[in-house]
Amino acid sequence: MSPLARRLTWVLALIGLGASLTSLYVHYQLLANPSYTSFCDVSSTVSCTQAYLSRYGSFRGIPVALPGALWFGLILVLAFVEVAGPPSVGETVPAYVFVLSTIGLAIILYLGYAAFFVLKVVCLLCLTTYAAVIGLFIVSGLASSLPMSAVPRRIMGDLRALVARPAVLAVVVVFLAGAVSTLAFFPREDALRAAAGQKTAQQPATADQRSEFERWYTSQPRVTVPVPSDGAAVVIVKFTDLQCPTCGTTYFSDKPVISKYQAQYPGAVKYVAKDYPLQPECNPNVPRPLHLAACDAAVAVRLARQGGKGAQLEEWLYANQVSLSPSSVRQAAQTVGGVQNFDTQYAKALEGVRADVALGHALNVQKTPTFFINGVKVEGGLAPQYMDMAIAYELKRAGRIK
Repeated sequence: MSPLARRLTWVLALIGLGASLTSLYVHYQLLANPSYTSFCDVSSTVSCTQAYLSRYGSFRGIPVALPGALWFGLILVLAFVEVAGPPSVGETVPAYVFVLSTIGLAIILYLGYAAFFVLKVVCLLCLTTYAAVIGLFIVSGLASSLPMSAVPRRIMGDLRALVARPAVLAVVVVFLAGAVSTLAFFPREDALRAAAGQKTAQQPATADQRSEFERWYTSQPRVTVPVPSDGAAVVIVKFTDLQCPTCGTTYFSDKPVISKYQAQYPGAVKYVAKDYPLQPECNPNVPRPLHLAACDAAVAVRLARQGGKGAQLEEWLYANQVSLSPSSVRQAAQTVGGVQNFDTQYAKALEGVRADVALGHALNVQKTPTFFINGVKVEGGLAPQYMDMAIAYELKRAGRIK
């Protein structure tokens, strides 16, 4: 590898590693800290948050930025081997980098298509990693003199040659062991969301926060939501998508708050979940499918309620959002929800989902989750301490709390 190609490889890999680690940090904060706002959210279309929290932002509960960072780390290890390893191995390194860059190029083309054409958002940090991968693909392609068919035959010989350089071999082994351990033990999305909800729910609000919240809350208009109160002083209606990450976060964070007031004031607080899947199959107001199993999930919960297991299945679906697919939803409907007639009852149950969607459309629901707390519309939900304040305010307003 020429000195220029060597320098470009190091620079591009370091840039990609830096962007990937920054992406990983932002994604982690978005999951672990519901109040976190990403610095790279410029507008509704230039937004890292929308990319990271979409179904394309993670794979099996792991942010895609993590394997991206490890990929760039591997390129740096190979660049180190090219300098410090045996000359015979150094000759093959550009070909190894080219093979990895070809795989990386295929992955970023898929992710780029998903971002630009499916989600219609631009992630600045993602663009930086895309540029680094493309640069490495070009540099390594020009630097490699070996035919790709010769690369597999060189692998075992290069490994044997590395044995003669124990220090270099140790770097490779330590990196690979660290990469595997990181992938195995990095916190999964669902665990981070659940922990964030519990942590936020335990944080008491200050007097200033209460005063500021009440000023904001009382300034909001109230609309009539056609949901019977059944004698409750507070009616909370949530339009939700069971695959929506924020819907899942608010489910786990609001549950202890609502349960607390329902226990303290029996019959005074009513909570109703309405379906608003972001999938055109059951929601004609959605121009493109954001969640591919949302309609199936909504139907599954409705059918599970018939056997008294709707709550269990709803919680399971929220806790396993990252792995949901039409087939996994059907399997969970049977094993968790006790649903034995999913396919035969699907069309009828879907009518109920569409009725909820029509109600949401009439109430100008634009996103999930959208809450109506005694008719006060709240898009995106409230942090647990503010949900607590809203319920307490409505109970006072109704004379249930002195």
